[in-house]
Amino acid sequence: MSQLRSFAVAAALLGVFTFQPAPAAAQAIQTNRMPVLVELFTSEGCSSCPPADALLAKFDREQPVKSAEIIVLGEHVDYWDGQGWHDRFSSHQYTERQNDYCGRLRVDNSFTPQMIVDGTDQFVGNDAAHAVRAIQHAAQTSKIKLTLAQPLVDGRKVSAAVSSPGPATNKKADLYAALVDPADTTEVHGGENGGRHLQHAGVVRGLQRVGKLKDLATGPVSFSLNAPADAKPGEMRVVVFAQESGQGAVVGAVSAGVTP
Repeated sequence: MSQLRSFAVAAALLGVFTFQPAPAAAQAIQTNRMPVLVELFTSEGCSSCPPADALLAKFDREQPVKSAEIIVLGEHVDYWDGQGWHDRFSSHQYTERQNDYCGRLRVDNSFTPQMIVDGTDQFVGNDAAHAVRAIQHAAQTSKIKLTLAQPLVDGRKVSAAVSSPGPATNKKADLYAALVDPADTTEVHGGENGGRHLQHAGVVRGLQRVGKLKDLATGPVSFSLNAPADAKPGEMRVVVFAQESGQGAVVGAVSAGVTP
């Protein structure tokens, strides 16, 4: 697509920022960081997407914004699937989620790669400079603290419970839970990326609404997610976030690895 930047431009943008891995202690202790949800709408059929996938992975791995705990979701849309390659991670659910964002954020047409930070700022997904600014801004907004009990695996079912130690809120928001592959790779044999080895981060393998934020006023909200047949449940991650009704601003987020 003409509006998307080339790989060379994306690489130059990445060079604007020196991303250094956070010390182990900083990675383990995130109490002084504000959770920020970064969603990337992407597709294995889109030749402009690999640089955005790489940027998402970099945010996940290196956590370069010191004030933010970056929680990533890679959502693979399905509207590229008829153009020479079927993305095994794609779902029409994520296409609909992207369309809802575009309607609310007044974007004329859905496109890939598209990055959305905390449900409020959208831009071309390989724009590293814009991404960092958006994450820094989002990290300055206080959020509702969410606590996620250690997710447990039973067969292909992953179960957990989310709670909030803070006071009850009247904010109208929905609770969502996502089951995520931290990393995936694909050898693509057709379409725009034919012959390429693609690497992905934070691949969403299931996403569902599990309740409302106000439900946390009476105690933890329990839920379960089913891992797809090709996933390894014991290696996955659970992400829970609270989002204002109408797919608005993200007002809280938390993530935890699964216990086999």
